[in-house]
This record gives sequence, structure tokens and C-alpha cells, in this order.
Amino acid sequence: QVHLVESGGGSVQAGGSLRLSCAASGFGYKSNCMGWFRQAPGKEREAVANFYGGGGSTAYADSVKGRFTISRDNAKNTVYLQMNTLKPEDTAMYYCVAAALGRPCWYPLAAHEYSYWGQGTQVTVSS
Repeated sequence: QVHLVESGGGSVQAGGSLRLSCAASGFGYKSNCMGWFRQAPGKEREAVANFYGGGGSTAYADSVKGRFTISRDNAKNTVYLQMNTLKPEDTAMYYCVAAALGRPCWYPLAAHEYSYWGQGTQVTVSS
């Protein structure tokens, strides 16, 4: 069983920063295919940032390019999302995602292609 545990969400004023963390645990589990999605009330779920291409490439939503950075610590099996210059429209529940063991990601995976989802961490940005 693989578990993804997110942390780092909270409330911040516009222009502020937050850093989300996602620790993956599970016997023998490692994956290069991890990332972040978000969903705001009344809106569709969207991909925020993801690793692909064996983990060496990153993809970002246009709305967060230049402000968010995804990174990882392979030794800790942890993925991070550094969020700077936050805007009220970034307010959402953020979910860490990971692909099944051995599943390749030669392109940024869609939501349904990820096997594991964290419980979510709320990010609220006030104006």
C-alpha cells in the first residue's frame, strides 16, 4: 500500500509564499512520476506541476509558470511545491499524486493515469 502525505498548506495573503511537501511511503515504492493537482470549489480539477520524462522534465500549468516550482528529494521520496507570489485564484485544495510502481511517464500524465492521491492540503490566499 502506498501512502502520500501532504503538508504545508495554510492561509496567506496575496503575494505571499507557501511550500507544500508530499512524502510517499510504501514498501519498495519509488516513482519518478509524481506531481500536484488542485481543485477549487465549483471548478474542475487541474494539473499544477508534474514530473515526467523519467523524472527529468517538469510541466506547469500556464497559470503558475514563473511562480511555482516543483522539486524532489529522492533520498526522502518526497516531492515539494514551492509557491511564490500567490494570488487569490490559487486558492484550492492541493493534491499530491503518484503513478503506480513501474509505470512510465514519458509525457505529463493526466489525472486518471495517477494511481495514488494524497488526502489534500488546503491553500487559501486572501486579497
